[in-house]
Amino acid sequence: MIRLTVEETNLLSIYKEGSKRALIENVNVALPFMDGEMRGFAARTLAKVEAMTEAEFAGLPIYAADEV
Repeated sequence: MIRLTVEETNLLSIYKEGSKRALIENVNVALPFMDGEMRGFAARTLAKVEAMTEAEFAGLPIYAADEV
């Protein structure tokens, strides 16, 4: 099972629109507009998401940390 950090979960909460595919598309669209450090972080996070199965993704508690 792939584990996400709080920071990764927060990033994903910004771009999640329901499906794994939509999240991947949304992050990929945003990548060119991110600065270097953030782009690297987002790309690494995206690689983790892409490696997940649909079932693993569906089970992720993706929400912004301040909503906990």
